[in-house]
Amino acid sequence: MTHHEHPDAALIRRGYEAFGKGDMEALGATMTSDCTHHAPGSTRFGGHFKGRDNVLTMFGEMFEYTAGTMRVELGGVYPDGRGHVISTHKFYAEHGDRGIEMNGAMFFTIIGGKVSDVDECVEDITELDAFYSQA
Repeated sequence: MTHHEHPDAALIRRGYEAFGKGDMEALGATMTSDCTHHAPGSTRFGGHFKGRDNVLTMFGEMFEYTAGTMRVELGGVYPDGRGHVISTHKFYAEHGDRGIEMNGAMFFTIIGGKVSDVDECVEDITELDAFYSQA
């Protein structure tokens, strides 16, 4: 059987690849200028980040907070063919003497071949907040 990847799924894979390399320019190219990222939790990394520049700044701050240890293993990418994609992943990071390993998922809305909205979900919001609340 031949596998033909939907263009929306390919877009999300490119975004994950760019994030994994810390290539914010390539990641930004996958987003609309007014892209919004809705992140879980109540720390500075949780909330609603409106605009590509704000989303990319938040990601950059996450890389700084984790001293570059953050990495994401993509599980699956599931397009609906109508401008939505769900992805699953596991992410890992360290800060100080504490680490985190957690499953997560994202729900993407795609308009004109670019991500316009991202809803992020995680396995344990309380644990996520505890990790990102360290000094």
